[in-house]
Amino acid sequence: GYRSQLSTSACKNSPPPLTMADFVKPGAAPAPEDDGSIKRIRITLTSRNVRALEKVCADLKRGALEKDLQVRGPVRLPTKKLRICTRKAPCGEGTNTWDKYEMRIHKRIIDLHASKDKVRQITSISIEPGVEVEVVQHVDE
Repeated sequence: GYRSQLSTSACKNSPPPLTMADFVKPGAAPAPEDDGSIKRIRITLTSRNVRALEKVCADLKRGALEKDLQVRGPVRLPTKKLRICTRKAPCGEGTNTWDKYEMRIHKRIIDLHASKDKVRQITSISIEPGVEVEVVQHVDE
């Protein structure tokens, strides 16, 4: 998965930080060669950390606007709240007290109209740890 690729250590011998261009959707076929045509690109960003997610979105949008590309987003999708309620007592005895845990998953979508090489330039920014990136392209007809 993506988490095994992300590294938070800053050692001297560590590899350079990953960029968005390094990520490939699992099971995705290799993209056809670029012929310079304009494509619709959808970038989906997912994270549990809102600040890191918003920072990556802002960096992406800023890079796209500097290249004079048509940008839509970031579109904020509803937050998924994964909840677990469990008994505090290890056995069934005692007062019925409960622990409630919640994990929130935030998702953003950014749409671009650009050629493949321009998207590579934009997505060469370094991303925050914990932010998962998915890039999908559609050919305009």
